Amino acid sequence: MTTTNDLALEMSEIKQTHVDEDRARHPVTENPKNESVRRQSRAAWMFLVIPLLFFAVFVIIPLLLAVGTSFTDYSIVSAPHWIGLANFRAVLSDSFFWVAMRNTVYYTAVYVPLGLVVSFGTALLLNRRTWSAKVFRTLFYIPVVSSSVATATIWVWVLNKDKGMLNMVLGWFHINGPNWLNDSQWAMFAIILMSIWAGFGVNMIIFLGGLQSVPVDLREAAKLDGANWWQIVWNVVIPSIRPTMFLVTMQLIIGSFQVFDQAYLLTGGGPGNATITIVYYIYNSGFGSLKMGYASALSFVLFAIILVFSLINMHFTDKEES
Repeated sequence: MTTTNDLALEMSEIKQTHVDEDRARHPVTENPKNESVRRQSRAAWMFLVIPLLFFAVFVIIPLLLAVGTSFTDYSIVSAPHWIGLANFRAVLSDSFFWVAMRNTVYYTAVYVPLGLVVSFGTALLLNRRTWSAKVFRTLFYIPVVSSSVATATIWVWVLNKDKGMLNMVLGWFHINGPNWLNDSQWAMFAIILMSIWAGFGVNMIIFLGGLQSVPVDLREAAKLDGANWWQIVWNVVIPSIRPTMFLVTMQLIIGSFQVFDQAYLLTGGGPGNATITIVYYIYNSGFGSLKMGYASALSFVLFAIILVFSLINMHFTDKEES
């Protein structure tokens, strides 16, 4: 006799058989959208793995090694030994570091406003749709992509006391030009001139992008109100590109604290250490004096200075966007 439990078991087996047959006739297919997302994710990681590997090998690992080296006394030829914060304390009491800092601050104080005026003024002059403006934009950008060695070679000739172009032009106005590269009073200013000439093309392009975003209606309204060209620039254009102006200013400040090529190629830090900068001093400490631990500590002091300006830039940029 069939019991109730046997009947229930048979009914369960029949239902399971129907379910299996239904699954066989109608197999469950995966959502094609999810499969596409997974394929895109795999492809993205395949493209990212090599750049991430290079970033880790050439940025992250050297950075971590520099952090460790800054707490050691390491001279390349001998094994490093731990000295804690001694390198950082030595930086604060190093008179030569403060000479380099003073020179760098002087460079920044002169280079930043002059770089702003030259790049913004050039962008104003070339903010027009003519073939000549396009030609001059290209010409002014060429020094940016030129080798720093080639640029320095040109400026060594331009700044030559006896046969240089700059002193020759000053002579037309009966001005006796100085010995630019061998006079401690003028050597840093000579480096600033070269830096402005070599780098203003980048900021000119940035300003051109900002100027072309200024609404034409605002300029036309100012003209109808009787404003002249200078009033339009001062009261309409500059307020409209204030975020761009701030961005360029921060870039110039950060870049000026990293100046090295110009001083190294033009003057070698002289005369009388008048043009030695923080980065140049780091280079001399590490590769000249072989004090790698001290050079690493100097690098992180410079990093802290640049970080401050970067945070200021981020703060005001976010404030403008909000």
